[in-house]
Amino acid sequence: MSLAWISKLALAAGLIALPTTGWAQSVNISYLTHWSPETVALLEAAAKDFSKANPDVAITVRAVPFGDLLTTLRSQGGGPDGPTIGGIYDLWLPELAKDKLVAPAPDAVAAEVKSAWPAGVVSAASVGGTLYGIPNEIDVYALNYNKELFKQAGIAAPPRTWAEFKEAAAKLTDKDKGQQGFGMINSWAAGVVHPFASLLVSNGGNLVKDGKPALGSAQAGETFALYEDLIKSGASNPAMATADANTTGPFLDNFVSGKTGMIIMANWWESALKAGMGDKFANIATAPIPVGPSGDKPHSISYSWMTVVNAKAGEAEQKAAWEFLAWLNSPKSGKNGASAMSDILMSMGILPSRTSDIEAHKDKLGSEFLSGYVSALADARPFPVVLGGQEFSESLQQTLEALQYGQVSAKDAQANAQADATSILERAAR
Repeated sequence: MSLAWISKLALAAGLIALPTTGWAQSVNISYLTHWSPETVALLEAAAKDFSKANPDVAITVRAVPFGDLLTTLRSQGGGPDGPTIGGIYDLWLPELAKDKLVAPAPDAVAAEVKSAWPAGVVSAASVGGTLYGIPNEIDVYALNYNKELFKQAGIAAPPRTWAEFKEAAAKLTDKDKGQQGFGMINSWAAGVVHPFASLLVSNGGNLVKDGKPALGSAQAGETFALYEDLIKSGASNPAMATADANTTGPFLDNFVSGKTGMIIMANWWESALKAGMGDKFANIATAPIPVGPSGDKPHSISYSWMTVVNAKAGEAEQKAAWEFLAWLNSPKSGKNGASAMSDILMSMGILPSRTSDIEAHKDKLGSEFLSGYVSALADARPFPVVLGGQEFSESLQQTLEALQYGQVSAKDAQANAQADATSILERAAR
């Protein structure tokens, strides 16, 4: 596959290793994540490899559900007994940094990250120019569709515009079969907001512009109206939309079973699809986000994750944590020039963000499913990382769910979303 787009995203990869530390005594560090047991096992295996060369450093891994991750970091991260390392969604970083719960990266780590990761990813892992961790995964969105259902409905190609999107959704809807054309998500903030936001930026709009909410724009109004049209026409059924961060529930079940024709979902969803569909996964294809009437080209919302270190941990624990993370994310730790972290991410169908990792995994990233996501990276728009960002996302989720269930009109949903977002971001900035 062609990796020409990397030049638009990344700086040249370098390798600056932290100096090897001789430990005067045993150091115990812990790593908090939301990953599944299978993925935790891979992380534990990498930790054991590190400890072989650093026998005085013991690493334990603990996993909690995604919905409990931030609250666990907040409740336990204020003291030295909390998790030494945490995997976080970049949206949470500004508030964690403001509350001094995460430690700035050491100079050697910061130099490595700035030379080996795309500038935009580095920016999302920083606050006020200070880097607070090591980026790992990057996620973008694409239209996923069932090729067999398209064939049955007489649809020759995936929709490129909103007009084609609505037409395809209508053709794919069959109430007698319990089949919907387009599957929305409810009951999960990112799952609700990110597909909407991808349609919004593909219509020339923004969630936040120059630090202020932009949901009052004409482009946003058209996006709220698109959702209302899909709901009122019956092409999208909110009763089939329940999901959580693990994509369990009706949302996954209906797409896997062929009851949903199209969804907008992130690349990490590949592993859930494969597990649920088996051989029928071959029926699933990806395509760019349909472009709205005010848009110029397909755009996806992107977001990233990073690992941070507890600012309240002891000096020896922090030092060991940074040394482990530097190794875990370096080309020395994985297979064939990849980092161990990227190997773990790719096992889930998640795109790594380090430049050398993308090159090392280029064959798998060129698969029919993932290549569509890779091609979306160049024109992706980062989800705004601002103070109050999580509350902003949850508020917009509630508004969109009210629209899904017919509790508000598109016009009122837009007005409510803009007013709530303005209040939240202004309050957070004080």
